[in-house]
Amino acid sequence: MTQLVQEKCVACRADSPHVTGEEIVQLHPQVPDWSVIVQDGVKRLERVFRFPDFRQALAFTDAVGATAEAEG
Repeated sequence: MTQLVQEKCVACRADSPHVTGEEIVQLHPQVPDWSVIVQDGVKRLERVFRFPDFRQALAFTDAVGATAEAEG
């Protein structure tokens, strides 16, 4: 199984292949702070981030946005 840090982000589409239960078991150790949840019948990844103040939360949001832009 590939290391997730080597993967590139690809937008999800309805016809994209779904991650199997076996793949989830294999990949989860690479992202232990994330949870698989079911929302509206669809499996999704979820992680809660907490920050001591708004400034740090905003800096994190800006960094995520910059990463998303770089990934296209």
